[in-house]
Amino acid sequence: MAQNITNNNIEELIASGKVVVIDFSASWCGPCKRLAPIIDKLAEKYEGQAIIGKVDIEEEEDLAMKYGIRNIPTVIFIKDGEVADKHTGVGKLNEYEDKLNALL
Repeated sequence: MAQNITNNNIEELIASGKVVVIDFSASWCGPCKRLAPIIDKLAEKYEGQAIIGKVDIEEEEDLAMKYGIRNIPTVIFIKDGEVADKHTGVGKLNEYEDKLNALL
């Protein structure tokens, strides 16, 4: 299952040296609810290889602003402390796997 990412733990996760995948979403967002099980599958499959997490934009507005999130769901891929890729909208599991594999 994807972990909850907040202002309190994001820097530590990025400093881990692993690729960090963050799903920016909100509880009221229909497409976000459709994406949630895909992100959880990704977290399960890549456990130990990458950090997969979720940010609730309602609770973590500063993080959404920091990463320029204008639409949800948006998934960003962070490698070496920088945003290396981004996907807005609901994609298929293999699309996220392809992006993640390219960064591992």
